[in-house]
Amino acid sequence: MDTLPILRRAWIPGLWLLLWQGAALLVGEELLLPAPLPVLGRMAALLGEGRFWLACGHSLGRILLGFLLGVALGCLLAVLSACFPPAGAFLAPAMAAVKATPVASFVILALVWLRGENLSIFISFLMVLPLVWQNTSQGIAGADRQLLEMARVYRLSPQAVLRAVYLPAALPHLLSALRVGLGFAWKAGIAGEVLAIAPSSIGRQLHDAKTSLEMVDLFAWTGFIILLSVALERGMVALLARIFPGKEGS
Repeated sequence: MDTLPILRRAWIPGLWLLLWQGAALLVGEELLLPAPLPVLGRMAALLGEGRFWLACGHSLGRILLGFLLGVALGCLLAVLSACFPPAGAFLAPAMAAVKATPVASFVILALVWLRGENLSIFISFLMVLPLVWQNTSQGIAGADRQLLEMARVYRLSPQAVLRAVYLPAALPHLLSALRVGLGFAWKAGIAGEVLAIAPSSIGRQLHDAKTSLEMVDLFAWTGFIILLSVALERGMVALLARIFPGKEGS
């Protein structure tokens, strides 16, 4: 086994921990910047607390639900836009507005209509919807015209044309949107939980830590957010590689 990649993977995080420790010593105030050892110790302690698993489970469930809803509707609207171009022209300004609007604005508006615990579903949904719609629409629009002409000549059924021409053209764009969109959904969903003070959520734990000036807790929960984000991204890549072998790197 080649140990060099393993040593490199261990060396780089170690260097960042040393830099963090040095910065904490320079600041000299845990209220501003806690050292890594207390944070890592608090992360280990949180693993043994029920509220940690409850908060992570609720946040993951809500954000992934919003993500899946955004993917489903984005694909449907992309197909509608391809079949009926005026629908695409009608949707384009709304999708552009959603992409340009800050998450905080959506959270404040949504709090008027939704309960706090459901807000992360809505925010995650909004972050993914325009991305999936745009990428999938571009993929469909880029379908090979010669293949489409051949399909007309041989009078293939719409289902066959969809499977043989449009799906291969749209798939790389859709997979790219899924990988990027999951990260957007996770970050935006957590931000929504913080602003909405959603019960039994990671965002609520961040809010409480900040309010009580528990900086070690704040850094510990932030560390878990980063770790969960990496785990979600790698899980998505592995799932796509299994479902669409050879396409996940497109």
